[in-house]
Amino acid sequence: MNSLHAVHRAMTRGMFFSQTAGGLGLAALACLGVGGASASRIPAARPVFAGGTDFLPRAKRVIYLFQSGGPAHMDLFDYHPEMNKIHGQELPDSVRGGQRLTTMTSGQTSFPCVAPMFQFARQGASGTWFSETLPHLAGVADEMCVVKSMQTEAINHDPAITYFNTGSQQPGKPSLGSWLSYGIGSENQNLPAYVVLISQGSGRPGGQPLFSRLWSSGFLPSNHQGVRFRSGQSPVLFLANPPGIGAATQRQTLDRLTRLNEIQAAVVGDPEIDTRIAQYEMAFRMQASVPELVDLSGESDRTFELYGHNARKPGSFAANCILARRMAERGVRFIQLFHRGWDQHGDLPKALRAQCLDIDQPSAALIRDLKDRGLLDDTLIVWGGEFGRTIYCQGALSQNSYGRDHHGRCFTIWLAGGGIKGGFEYGRTDLFSYNVIENPVNIRDLNATLLHCLGIDHTSLSFKFQGLEQRLTGVEPARVVHEILS
Repeated sequence: MNSLHAVHRAMTRGMFFSQTAGGLGLAALACLGVGGASASRIPAARPVFAGGTDFLPRAKRVIYLFQSGGPAHMDLFDYHPEMNKIHGQELPDSVRGGQRLTTMTSGQTSFPCVAPMFQFARQGASGTWFSETLPHLAGVADEMCVVKSMQTEAINHDPAITYFNTGSQQPGKPSLGSWLSYGIGSENQNLPAYVVLISQGSGRPGGQPLFSRLWSSGFLPSNHQGVRFRSGQSPVLFLANPPGIGAATQRQTLDRLTRLNEIQAAVVGDPEIDTRIAQYEMAFRMQASVPELVDLSGESDRTFELYGHNARKPGSFAANCILARRMAERGVRFIQLFHRGWDQHGDLPKALRAQCLDIDQPSAALIRDLKDRGLLDDTLIVWGGEFGRTIYCQGALSQNSYGRDHHGRCFTIWLAGGGIKGGFEYGRTDLFSYNVIENPVNIRDLNATLLHCLGIDHTSLSFKFQGLEQRLTGVEPARVVHEILS
């Protein structure tokens, strides 16, 4: 292999920043008191923040509260008082506009509109509508930017959630967290740049499946993939040493394995071998850092009261929100909480109340907690699902129950902190909450805006794969939504 070509292959953007701060890996091991490996054999586990941005960032990290299943936007935020007048009436064909329907409702002969069966009130300086199911979030309305004009082309869960997390409906692309790990790395060499936490909601048992490819690094080097933390005694699978294996033995084993990998790397010139070495070193450091991170015994009673009744329950959304705050304090770049249970095709009023009980107080508490600790200004919080729900009823409509099908033409998300304008709502839908009539925002626009808050021009963050300069926002037009930035 041509030596210059080998260098070109190995010198990715992330590896460049990794090498400029390579000494930190050794320093981290020294802090653990387990020396023995030479500096030349310890590449940094992640590139660190070392000038990898295109301009001054407003946010240093992201906490993404992903609501898997598709929250019903008109039952939570996107309320129009006129909806009460159209309750029970057939959705006009002119509003539906020949939209493609899922197989769950395409066979229906009737599409009656359903007004929300909840009370709404305007909250905060912006007078944003909040459902009675979200009293705690209503209390922090002035910290939130509610975007009511999100759009997606996907109408089924898997392509829709893949689109949100990777910028493409087709599997195989890197996730947003992986792009950030590759682009600007981590502020903490003892924890992954990208962590995933999953909780099960009460709105619908089971919920949509969540595949590990949603936090995959795709074609980026594998050290940029998300690391899932679980509840219980082993937060990260296979991290703990087997019985009888101590730190010294583990260190000796890794040193010898590193030497073998270095020999192989010199022969074949594959950068992924260097990534593998870095991952082994990261895992070794995580053996000391993760137990301290997930131990909530030092949190005050006031903290648990702030986050709600499930905050002491491992694996709950509330407990995961506390962990997210702890990770933010420790410099984890991208923290993603997946909360399942929003796919409410039937019995929505009852299921939605239960689901909101899971997330309302912890989400609001996270905003308050970060603000009290001086972290909200540089932590970007994002809340939303893969699409919304239809104004028309799925199945039978009764006096106190109904269901809603998937809807991608318009839905609502909210953001807070990290360069976002608080007490603000953006975008507008028609009175059926079915079509965007003002300031549409697609997923590419949202991703471009999130990158912008982190100091990255979405057109410059790229990786050459299969002969193309690949980007999170793809090749179609995408814009930064400057109107929602502070």
